[in-house]
Amino acid sequence: MTDRPSRPVAASQHETSELIMPHDANILGHAFGGAIMAMVDKAAAVSAFRHARTACVTASIDRVDFREPIHVGDLVTCKASVNFVGTTSMEIGVRVEAEDLINGTRRHTNTCYLTFVAIDRNGRPVPIAKVDPETDEQQRRYDAAQARRRRRLEERQDEARTTNETGGSAPVRSM
Repeated sequence: MTDRPSRPVAASQHETSELIMPHDANILGHAFGGAIMAMVDKAAAVSAFRHARTACVTASIDRVDFREPIHVGDLVTCKASVNFVGTTSMEIGVRVEAEDLINGTRRHTNTCYLTFVAIDRNGRPVPIAKVDPETDEQQRRYDAAQARRRRRLEERQDEARTTNETGGSAPVRSM
């Protein structure tokens, strides 16, 4: 197998913004978590497509914590970039910020990590270019993403082991 080419992180970075409107919010005027997650997934998908230059699908989304509410009238910006690339999958990090357009304050509201898999026309995973971190910050993100990947793989192995031990059902836990 030939060595895969690499692409710099900057080549696939993507930023998108959207104004939060009343139909995006609950009765308190706070944006629905699902509306924010849809924005995050779309921003990450653009970054994944730019890097892989082929179709990509969302394989997983790591834990998502909403640090504080996003309000109707806030401008939400999603900043996405490829943090790490395996053979056929990649982690995309997305930073979510909300800007109050009246006073100009910006707040960091979420950070999400999504795993995308590059696929061919038949839906089978295909190898993609490696990612080349060029700055200290990009290298820090790469190293952290690599550690998250190891943890995800260990968790998947633990889940498979538990499933095999319980005959396909979740373990029963006493209270």
